[in-house]
Amino acid sequence: MHFFLLSHGGGRGIASIPESARKGVHEIKTMIYSERLVKNTHYMETGRNMMKIRIILFCVIALFIATSAMGEGPVSKSTAEDQTGVEITVYNSNLGLVKETRRVEIPSGQGELRFMDVASRINPVTVHVKSVNSPELFAVIEQNYEYDLMNEKKLLDKYVGKKIKIIDWNRYQDRKDTVEAELLSNNQGQVYRIGSEIYLGHPGVKVLPELPENLIAKPTLTWLYRNGSKRPHNLEVSYLTDGVSWKADYVLVLNEDDTSTDVSGWVTIDNKSGATYRDATLQLVAGKIHRAERRSLDRAYGMKSMVMKEAAEPQFKEKAFYEYHIYDLQRKTTIKDRQTKQISLFEAAGVGVNKEFLVHGTRAYFTSRARGEKTKNPVSVYIKFKNSKDNNLGMPLPEGVMRLYKKDEKGSQQFIGEDRIEHTPGNEEVKLKTGEAFDIVVERRQKDFKKLSTKLYESEWEITLRNRKKEDIVVGVIEPFFGNWQLIESSHPYKKVDAFTVRFDVTIPKDKEVKMTYRIRVGI
Repeated sequence: MHFFLLSHGGGRGIASIPESARKGVHEIKTMIYSERLVKNTHYMETGRNMMKIRIILFCVIALFIATSAMGEGPVSKSTAEDQTGVEITVYNSNLGLVKETRRVEIPSGQGELRFMDVASRINPVTVHVKSVNSPELFAVIEQNYEYDLMNEKKLLDKYVGKKIKIIDWNRYQDRKDTVEAELLSNNQGQVYRIGSEIYLGHPGVKVLPELPENLIAKPTLTWLYRNGSKRPHNLEVSYLTDGVSWKADYVLVLNEDDTSTDVSGWVTIDNKSGATYRDATLQLVAGKIHRAERRSLDRAYGMKSMVMKEAAEPQFKEKAFYEYHIYDLQRKTTIKDRQTKQISLFEAAGVGVNKEFLVHGTRAYFTSRARGEKTKNPVSVYIKFKNSKDNNLGMPLPEGVMRLYKKDEKGSQQFIGEDRIEHTPGNEEVKLKTGEAFDIVVERRQKDFKKLSTKLYESEWEITLRNRKKEDIVVGVIEPFFGNWQLIESSHPYKKVDAFTVRFDVTIPKDKEVKMTYRIRVGI
């Protein structure tokens, strides 16, 4: 609070007034003593008009002090109600880019604008502000991010060492009792002085005389601005925020003979940023964005609701952007705070697939003597398909989980496995592991082992494959080698996958057994 004294002579009584107020006083006094307001010296020296001058000066000083309390200018507020548009771009990496436009009326000159209803997990250093309609007339010269949010403990912390009221219900006398207490401490419980006694806690409702300063109900950007326009500004504000992310999920339904599938893609958006984006233009960016390490506020939120929407046509339009892909939602949507929302990405029918059975060996087999017993190898089941337009697909597939289903003999859809894919461009192959085969048994046995020198080994292997299914199958046996290796002989043909891997494709009739053998020499 400012204290001041009005004086008759020369302005000596305004020395303790803030500089902005003092300048305003001198300007008004100059106007008062100008020829336009003053007709003659005798008129100004009358007692009645000197009183008028003092009243005018008093009002001017009070006005300047009031307007200079916050940054020497008026204080304005802007909330989400001022929004004329909002866009949000969501990345895979728990990151969102928010861009909103608000129509804001602010006084000209210098003042303070409190920009409210921003994300509580905003990164303040990424804020960018500009006036769309008058960019040359508006500038932010200082910014503060107020995130000391109001709660019961923080309110009481502000009143440590001060007196408050406590109202308690006296059930024996059926009335309210009010006591005045001095709050001594609010650290893991309250400590009060009431009269001459110290109370460790006290029942009842705590009543504060007023709200303390510097506590706000919601996160707020506070700007000190300079404004040269008398018209409202359309302010475009953009910033990055943590706490919002998206991922892709896919549903595949195989046909009866496992030769084709229907594919549905879904986008799941998880918003824990601390803000709601109403009627927003939504974009999703698929790709790995590099970010510099930084510390951020860590707030925990829970999932509030799940929104599922079906669409008969694609909801998103995909396009390449830089080294990433952008998916534009073709309508506006509302993303509430603490909400998980799902939106259809695409649907494709009749996608051709191949199923294969694979057995993988290990490199450790070839430089040590086995004990002679047989060891079982699991048989992995994979579904493969080409992500191409010729195969009813071709859209770049964002990273996510593909879940596979198939109808049983009764027509009930059953879950048969899931696998995660990386970001997959068009015309690339997708390969999904669904599980391990139940009716295919593979056993491995070392038939011979020789150590030809300190660094040269030779061994012979027998792999027995049994098919207990009702149809013929092909099992791929993948053998990884190392060092300088040479396949001396084999019972089945093979192909070289890479410098250290070969693959045998073995056909096994239904309910039959096939033995495959090969001899290898490995130098390390």
